[in-house]
Amino acid sequence: MFALVSFIIVIGVCVVSHEFGHFLSAKLLGVQVLEFAFGMGPAIFKKRGKETLWSIRIFPIGGFVRLAGMGEALDDEIEDPQRSFNAQSAWRRWFILAAGSITNVVLAIIIATFFLWGHGVLDMEHARIGELMPGYPAESLGLRPGDVISSVNDKKVTTWLEMASTLRTYADKPLTIVVERPDVGQLVFEDVTLKLDPTTGTYILGIRPAQIRYEGFSAFKYSLKYLWEMTKNIFSSLVMWIFGGQKIYVTGPVGIAEMAGEAARSGLWTFLFFLGIINLNLGLFNLIPFPALDGGRLLFVTVEMIFRRKVPEYIEQKVHFIGMVVLLALIALITWQDIARIFSR
Repeated sequence: MFALVSFIIVIGVCVVSHEFGHFLSAKLLGVQVLEFAFGMGPAIFKKRGKETLWSIRIFPIGGFVRLAGMGEALDDEIEDPQRSFNAQSAWRRWFILAAGSITNVVLAIIIATFFLWGHGVLDMEHARIGELMPGYPAESLGLRPGDVISSVNDKKVTTWLEMASTLRTYADKPLTIVVERPDVGQLVFEDVTLKLDPTTGTYILGIRPAQIRYEGFSAFKYSLKYLWEMTKNIFSSLVMWIFGGQKIYVTGPVGIAEMAGEAARSGLWTFLFFLGIINLNLGLFNLIPFPALDGGRLLFVTVEMIFRRKVPEYIEQKVHFIGMVVLLALIALITWQDIARIFSR
């Protein structure tokens, strides 16, 4: 139940923000919005606004914004042909289609900025000690939080990953570690022997990186940096999966529900971080040029903008229908795998 509630919150925020992007952009460009729906299947709540029907559907997965000219109008709805989606210029339709993903990415940036400002992240750009692990060599040596490791066995290290990699390289022999301590200067520790960590099966010094929080504009700047790195990793993994056969971990609604529950149990900040990542992934996923996704529709509009000629509507509808069937089949397969994985544990 806890995982289900967490899942509904995550999906609710992601879907509503995505559809709100379509809704707001359509309104700004004068397109008639017939319905704004959260969820799929039969409606369990409806409220008619001045022009738009607001509804909540029984299955809290997905949602949609129904614009004039996209599907059949209900009996009590009167469409304005001049304000229909298909009557708009190509660039207007392109913007409306892209606005959902743009909104998800913008929300991910806002969440990441708040996370970096209020909670912070582990400082991986410096080899600065943030915490000592009880019972390990770092504690007995007298290392302190705030110390910066500058070299290991005469090899200069700058980042946390460089330092950790160098420690692993020389893990089977005595080490000479040089540390820079604030207000003291340079300290040299010789004949340091690492200790086996039974959890990971590796020899470690017993230190954890420092937590760093960003103030003001720096939080926004670094949120862009972190999310850009995540975006590159997502697309590079996708390319390697398509062309290189590299395995990637894909999960569906059940897997997301499980992860949402775990994130919520870990605390508010972890849940907030997870919410930002899901928003980023949803925004990017919808931009993939696959039929039935926003990216597939964007591809047709882009072709129209380049060749100054619209693809026949019946062809586009068939392509999107086939894409939707394939997409639903993939979701069903992934969901089945998620269920099987959970029960196998």
